[in-house]
Order: sequence, then structure tokens, then C-alpha cells
Amino acid sequence: MEETATELIVGEPPKIPTEPPPLARKSVIEMSADELVAKSIVPVKKEYICPVPIRLGSDNNGPSGDAVPASTTASARPVSKEKKSKRQLKRERNQEKQSTRNLCPMVAKTGKADSCPYNDKCRFSHDIEAFKDQKPADLEGNCPFEGDEGPCPYGLGCRFLGTHTTTDVASGIPKGNKYSEINGLKKDVQRLLWKNKMKFPKADAELKVLGLMGPAKSKKTPLTNNEEENQTVSNDSHVTNENGCGEMNECSLEASEKAEGNNSGDDPRPQKRGKPLNDQTSEVIGETNGSSYEVKDVDINPPTTEIETDKTLKLHPREKKLIDFRDKLYLAPLTTVGNLPFRRVCKALGADITCGEMAMCTNLLQGQAAEWALLRRHVSEDLFGVQICGAYPDTVARACELIEQECTVDFIDINMGCPIDLVVNKGAGSALLSKPMRMKNVIQAASSTVDIPITIKARTSYYEGRSRIDSVIANVAEWGARAVTIHGRSRQQRYTKQPDWEYVYQCTEKAPQSLQVLGNGDIFSFSDWKTHKSDCPQLSSCMIARGALVKPWLFTEIKEQRDWDISSGERLDIFKDYVRFGLQHWGSDTKGVETTRHFLLEWLSYTYRYVPFGLLEVIPQKLNWRPPAYFGRDDLETLMASESAADWIKISEMLLGKVPDGFVFSPKHKSNAFDKAENG
Repeated sequence: MEETATELIVGEPPKIPTEPPPLARKSVIEMSADELVAKSIVPVKKEYICPVPIRLGSDNNGPSGDAVPASTTASARPVSKEKKSKRQLKRERNQEKQSTRNLCPMVAKTGKADSCPYNDKCRFSHDIEAFKDQKPADLEGNCPFEGDEGPCPYGLGCRFLGTHTTTDVASGIPKGNKYSEINGLKKDVQRLLWKNKMKFPKADAELKVLGLMGPAKSKKTPLTNNEEENQTVSNDSHVTNENGCGEMNECSLEASEKAEGNNSGDDPRPQKRGKPLNDQTSEVIGETNGSSYEVKDVDINPPTTEIETDKTLKLHPREKKLIDFRDKLYLAPLTTVGNLPFRRVCKALGADITCGEMAMCTNLLQGQAAEWALLRRHVSEDLFGVQICGAYPDTVARACELIEQECTVDFIDINMGCPIDLVVNKGAGSALLSKPMRMKNVIQAASSTVDIPITIKARTSYYEGRSRIDSVIANVAEWGARAVTIHGRSRQQRYTKQPDWEYVYQCTEKAPQSLQVLGNGDIFSFSDWKTHKSDCPQLSSCMIARGALVKPWLFTEIKEQRDWDISSGERLDIFKDYVRFGLQHWGSDTKGVETTRHFLLEWLSYTYRYVPFGLLEVIPQKLNWRPPAYFGRDDLETLMASESAADWIKISEMLLGKVPDGFVFSPKHKSNAFDKAENG
């Protein structure tokens, strides 16, 4: 036994252990199936398990000549990018736009350098020959827009230019229903949102009725008559408008201008109340306690009769559109990977209901194009909803009104279960579970503002055993929600441990008949779905989330009630469909190709967890089981089983060509984290 430096100085003999050393840890190949399941390891048949990982770099050959999964190589570690400041990133983007690699879209469509209306002031390059000299080689296959009505909208910039059969000028987005997308953000609406001039009459009216909007209550003593008159005059210049933005109205603006013109001397005159325009006057309405006041415009000559139009009629809750979730396959809203091309893949494989990625209400109200892109819908999504996330009733209600006005959706889902710190620290997501009154106000404000159904998605609680969802589920229907999805984990659990489906069943039994309850948590096979439905017949349906990320053909398995031993070639065909849908969505130019590659790699960071059905000793596979290093039945299956980012890039190169020089990738999601802090 090696002696330490302290032992040499003191001169004491080395200590000899009296107990025998512990037994050597068993390797995966030596464990039985029961031992592997107990350790949450996928029990793969012994003949397919890698006995000893061999680290030979990029050229890996197993004992039988098969390729060893690249997860055993040193090159599997992703390289992290250097962090840059926002100013540096903006400067690089501007320089990139002016380079010859970014041809003007109008020039690319027409093929003529003088077709751009901005000419020399354009931010992009107009040098067609220089663009062609540095343009990457065309990709294999056909243009994703080929065969549609009209030519490819990307023209010279398309990476499938050689397959174009027409040289006509593209007029924009293809018109065929096959590639149609809706719910885009209009430019005029975006400008109003940027300038904070968008009106929300329905939301503001409901907020006033619920007492969730108005001037802040002051803690000062009630004002006297003289102080009240002065206070009224000073408040006239900042009347709260319908948006609650505090903008100046025309009457107050004219009054302030007159006051400034008359007070040109040194001695200031007392301000007088300006005469309102349009035969309107202002009325001061005080609260019963006299602590705060609101200025309200009153028409002096009200019309004798008021005709009520269809737009002013408000639907009774029973008359609102209802959605029957019962026994339908519901694809959960999935951040990053649950994009429109992925939802199209799941629809083709049997999904009934789809939902967009979570969008933040504040970003939608600010007119951010990237956030509005999460609301886009393909025509194949016949039953589609959007998920929004907000912390306060006013932002959620206004976002709902804006979505109802500008988008075509079947329901709006409010996220009350997101465990991400960035969302929770703002009071949104699962943080609402710890504030039942705010949760009530959010649901009431949203459901009373719009006529389309409002649903919520929540977890069991915020902390373990505190503020559980079963305490309010009986009231959720009264607040206006039509359905609730319960993820059988708390926010503190994140995605560790098994979901508590027994608690989901208890919540379902407590819910009124008018409220549909859906369960969520680790559904990974048709037997999981069947078990939950048989254990609790009152359960309307089960939402499928991460199980669809790992194997999107899960919807087909549930509908056909079978375990699909899918081959590597069939899995590659699914990836090909995703790539084609991605190019149609993000574009077939270089930027669209690389965007499609990025999201494909994000998806591949989940799919490697699937172990082929024919390789399992115990069926079915559970979602929380970790796959060991194993050989597939062919080289492609082995490549798909790798947990290395380098091998995911190889799969993307099979579909989208070589990656650019210096390309690196690191998965975005690290969701398997448990909050070890004590409750509270």
C-alpha cells in the first residue's frame, strides 16, 4: 500500500485494512434482467451488449468487425461555443448580411440584380456571380417545393436548384394546400404592438368587471373638496386608456397645450379644466372609502336607442365551443422539439390533437416575431391549440384576445406546470400552483375574455406535499376552464422518479363532470396507455410528451394496440419526412437547411434512447430506463443508438449534406434535474 507524505514524516507503519475489499462491480453483461431493471437500465439481450468500450477515435471496430457506438469514443464530448456579447453578435450579423453569401431575397427569386427596389441601400448582396462562386453544392434529392403551384420561392438560393423544372419568377409562399401554414403575424398588427397602441376592449372590460384592473389604491386619507378638484385637474392629463398604458387622450392633450400657452409669464396661473371634445365631459367616480378616484368620460348627449349587434353579444359558457378530448391521442406542447415539422410527423403517425410550443404572453404582446412563430399551424392539424404562459391576469387575458382575433385555433392552453427557473422566477408556470388566488384570476380573466375553450396544464404541486392541485380542481371548472392536464410530478421533482398516477386518478374522481381531466407522465407504450385508461375510466385521455420524442410512432402503436419492432430503415424514413417538412417550413436555402439540421439534432438527442423491440429481454421498455452501449442489428441501427453528438451529426449529413466548417452542436435540454432543496 502506498504511504502518504504524513506517514513518512511521522514514521508510522501503513495501516492495513481489516475488512476484505468490496466485490468488483458487475458489468452490464453479467447482470440479470431483474438486476438491470432494478437499476433502471434497459435489459438488452446479451449478444448485443458491448462487453468493453473501445476508444479508438473515429474509426471504431468491434470484436466481430461491427462498429462500436461512438458514445464510447473521446470525440463524443460536445464542444461548447464561446459566449459573445449582444453587441458583438449584432455586429457579426450585420457583416454576415452584407457578405456575398447572403444574396438579396428579391434578387434570388428573379435572378436579376436590378430587381430589388432598395438598390444600393439594400442590406444584402446583389452580386449574383460572387454568390454562385461561394454557394455550397446542391443537396441530393428534389426540391421540397417541387410539384407545388408555382416555382420555388427561394430561386437561386435554393440548395436544390439543379432539380428545378421551371425558371418562372416566384411570387412568394407556395399556394398549394399541401404546404399551407396559417396564424402568421401581420405587419400592421406587429407595428401596433411595437408602439403599444393595440386595443384590447374585451379583455379590459372583463378585467374591470372582475376588479383586476384600475388605478392603484392609495393609502392616503380621503381628500377634501378643494384637494379633490385639484387632484381631478392634475389627473386629467394622464387618463388611463383601454390598454392601461397611461397615454394622454386628445382632450387632456389640448388642455395641457392651452395651459402651457397661457402660462408664458413668470407667475403661474392655476390650471383650469379643459373642455372635452366630441360633446363629452369627464366624471370623477370615487370609491366608497374615498381613497382613490377614476376619471371616466360621459357622453352629454347619449343616443336615444342603442342597437345591439352580433359582435357585442357575449356567449353563455354553455354556448361556447366545446372540445371532446375523450380517447383522443394528444401530443403535448414540447419546447424546442415540438415544432411544426415534428407535429406534422406525429399527425402522419396517428396523433389526433396537437398543440404549439409554449409562448410567453409578454413576448406576444410585444410583437416578437420569434414568439409568434410558435403559434403557426399547418392545415393538416385539424384539432390544434396553442399554449401560453403568463404570471398575471391582464397579460394572459390580453394575449388570449389577441390570439382569438389574429389566429385560428381550437383551444388555448395556459401553462401552470413549467418547472424552468427562468419562467418560475417571473411568477409564471408552476409558480401559480403556490398562489391559488392568482391562479383563479388568470383562469377567470382568460375564459371570460374569449369564446374559444380554455384549458390548463399543471403539475401535482410546487413543493412536495404542498398546495396540491386536488385542493382546487373542483373549482377549476367554475373559474372557466374546460379541461385540465395533470402531470404526475411536482415542480421539485422535475422529471425524476416515477409519476404518481394514483394521485392523478384521485384528482379525476374529485373533478366535476363538466371538467375533462387528462393524465400525463411517462407513457411509452400502448400497454401504458391501456393500463391508465382501465385503472381510471373517468380519465378523458392521456397526454403523450417525451414518449413521442423518443419514438413518435407511439401513436401508431396505441391505435393498432401492438408493439412495433420498427427497423432502422423505417426510422430513417421518418427522419426524411421530418427533413422535408422542415425545409418547407424554414426554407430550402442555406439558412433553412442549417435551421432544419439544428432542430433535427435536437430531436436526435432524444431518439437514441429508444432500444429496438427485438433486442429487449423485458418488454415493454420504460421511459426512465437508461440504454447501455449495445450493437444494433445493422450498422444504421448501431449509429442511431449512439449517444454521441458526433454520430448525430453523421445522421444529419446523410439527409442534409456536409456540415459547415467549424460546426459544433450541444443539446439544449438538460431536463433530468431534481431540485434537492428542502421544501420551502
